Amino acid sequence: MAVTMRDVARHAGVSPKTVSNVMNGYPYIREETRIKVLASIDALGYQLNISARNLKSGRTGIIGLAVPELSLPYFGELADAVIEAADQHGLTVMIEQTGADRDRELTVLNRPRGHLVDGLLYSPLGLGQEDIGQLTTNTPMVLLGERIFHSPVDHVMIDNVAGTKAAVDHLLQLGRRRIAVLGVHPDEKVGTAAIRYGAYAASLAEHDVPVPEELALPAGRWHRSTGAEAMERLLASGATFDAVLGLNDTLALGAVRVLTRNGYRIPDDVAVAGFDNIDETKYSTPTLTTVDPGRAQIARKAVELLVKRMAGDDFEHEEIVAPYELHVRESTVG
Repeated sequence: MAVTMRDVARHAGVSPKTVSNVMNGYPYIREETRIKVLASIDALGYQLNISARNLKSGRTGIIGLAVPELSLPYFGELADAVIEAADQHGLTVMIEQTGADRDRELTVLNRPRGHLVDGLLYSPLGLGQEDIGQLTTNTPMVLLGERIFHSPVDHVMIDNVAGTKAAVDHLLQLGRRRIAVLGVHPDEKVGTAAIRYGAYAASLAEHDVPVPEELALPAGRWHRSTGAEAMERLLASGATFDAVLGLNDTLALGAVRVLTRNGYRIPDDVAVAGFDNIDETKYSTPTLTTVDPGRAQIARKAVELLVKRMAGDDFEHEEIVAPYELHVRESTVG
């Protein structure tokens, strides 16, 4: 007799509605409850009733996408691109958030998945090089982003170094020499903030421009609010600057708001650039110069790799760097 959702609910000690919410990626489920339900699904061998074809093949037709935070526009737009790419292969995407928390990211890797998804696209921010051994799982997986390099799984990456240098070089070519940078994580050794700040400093050095440590502004989560707070601190410090580089677009947009409120003309007084090319940058006032990291290409290539792995292809693991493009807009050229 086939296992039902009610059987899973009874085994896990939860309601059938809770089982349904877990299966559909509902974000407001307690983590211990989610783990319990997934363990019961695995233990009972429950299969989603997607189609007779999928049941016969042992496939669900679903892939997982684990991202740090959907409230950050980059990850929301990445999810949209992944859904579009997956649809081309007849796949449905189940999304979960990790909050960029290392423990939650490890939970995503270690939780039993059974017949819930056929593969996983995984974008970690909290893990480090010491966690590479955790990436070997029974579920086919492709890494997104740049947090871990030379791992035992396929990896589609952003060209953070070249992209950041392109933005800094553009500001330098405009004659800007006092470039503030927002979003620094001083204690970070591996990660987006460290890589982009290192590229910023390298670009200045290549142009014989001193790296102004007083213009490196820390920010925790890269939101508009933290960008605004960092800019407020910079203005209060009295330090001189003629350009701002946000390590992502939301930081830069927060800075634009504070600069405008304080009477600065953009780009006449201060040029501003960001990174990610989120949709909002085309409609902000002024429109924002930014680096497009190749989000659509990342999603498309990652899904293609995952589909091959799910089909059992045993090719050598790939590390692919997506092409970037600098979009010059009103915030630097007026």
